[in-house]
Amino acid sequence: MNNRFLDACWGKPVDRTPVWLMRQAGRYLPEYMRVRSKCTFLELCKSPELAAEVSIQPVEILKVDAAILFSDILTPVEPMGMKLDFVPGPLFEHPIRTMADVEALRIPQMEQDVPYVLETIKILRRELDGKVPLIGFGGAPFTLACYMVEGKGSKDWATMKRMMYTAPEVFHALMEKVTMMDMEYLNAQIKAGAQAIQIFDTWGGVLSPADYVRYVLPYTTKLINGLNRQETPVIHFVKGAGSMLDIVKRAGGDVMGLDWHVELGKARDILGTDMAVQGNLDPTVLFASHKIIEREVQRVLDENGDRPGHIFNLGHGILPTVPPENAIHMVECVHRLSQK
Repeated sequence: MNNRFLDACWGKPVDRTPVWLMRQAGRYLPEYMRVRSKCTFLELCKSPELAAEVSIQPVEILKVDAAILFSDILTPVEPMGMKLDFVPGPLFEHPIRTMADVEALRIPQMEQDVPYVLETIKILRRELDGKVPLIGFGGAPFTLACYMVEGKGSKDWATMKRMMYTAPEVFHALMEKVTMMDMEYLNAQIKAGAQAIQIFDTWGGVLSPADYVRYVLPYTTKLINGLNRQETPVIHFVKGAGSMLDIVKRAGGDVMGLDWHVELGKARDILGTDMAVQGNLDPTVLFASHKIIEREVQRVLDENGDRPGHIFNLGHGILPTVPPENAIHMVECVHRLSQK
């Protein structure tokens, strides 16, 4: 099997830099859209055969070094007792606002409540056998709680922040329950066969460093420490955290995901030699010419230098209007330019 991705997660030398893309199974691929036309987004997430099919598509089309489970970070929140819909963004009918709302939430039994996720992982391990590793994933407690409290996406997350400051007992009770759910969910993925776990904290960077330490770090640390990760590396991605990488490192992940707002070489200097990194090309570079894409790939590789423990990725998810041939070219450039 192509183990470059797992070797890089552990900081081992590799023959060339491994690469995969956040949201690599998605709307930019015509092959994905053909599958997606048959069902809603939630139906696709809950259909193991179809979810496995779209998870494998970018491995075959882009020649990336890892597959990632096709699902959504909010999948395990729905069986906690929150009706979820996508319109097209996530929408919860009854957001969390009171202690009674928190107390009404249940911790799902993963094999009974999200069996489709675990079955998708099992199918993928069979289909990917001898090819590339499989990444499982989940949302970080804070990012999940943001959606649960706001009820949908937000520009400023003011309702969530208001709860933090004015009803801290409700906030902390919610974070405790979400963290326990998250731990059960990610451990179920590992048990089902996920070979690495990525934790997405998309909104962790909306807080100041002091508030991140107070309101987020204890829960993400508890989550990571509670994972059965002896042979399963954990990638911790906090979007917008370039100014507090030293703090985020304290959560205990094995790999730090980097967005495109931080210079990769400087990030490595801050994080030290004991932590691998993942990133961090600006996703909009994939709208550029092939020549510019190659130039920017080389720049990121140069910023890393010869240090082991680098996984090439975008600084956030691939955009749905990116031409697939540009993504293919980017992957080819990473492999060619990093060849030892």
